[in-house]
Amino acid sequence: MVTEDDVRGLALALPETAERAMYGTPAFYVRGKWFARMREEGDLLVLPVPSEEHKHELLTAEPATFTTTPHYDGHAIVLVRLAAVDPGELGELLAEAWRLRAPKGLAAAAEPADGHGRGSP
Repeated sequence: MVTEDDVRGLALALPETAERAMYGTPAFYVRGKWFARMREEGDLLVLPVPSEEHKHELLTAEPATFTTTPHYDGHAIVLVRLAAVDPGELGELLAEAWRLRAPKGLAAAAEPADGHGRGSP
């Protein structure tokens, strides 16, 4: 099972990332914009995704891993169940969320040479 410490380690390994509290829980920021935060329950991670369509695809394809609440209706944000996600997938999800929130220049500079954005920012 992935833990909050695993989330912290993966998130803080991304370029120019910092941790500070949001709603009393750990949250991770890139140049002042949040890209991930722990929910109060401690076993859910809040992540932005590229679109509401992508959110619905994740919820449909992997309901054991991804969930939402009415609070996030109308927002491109999913909740990730830490007990159901493996570290590799979590790393990819965090990197994607980081890319969504990072300034364009920083995100472009962090892209791998092959231009494929999966795995590392």
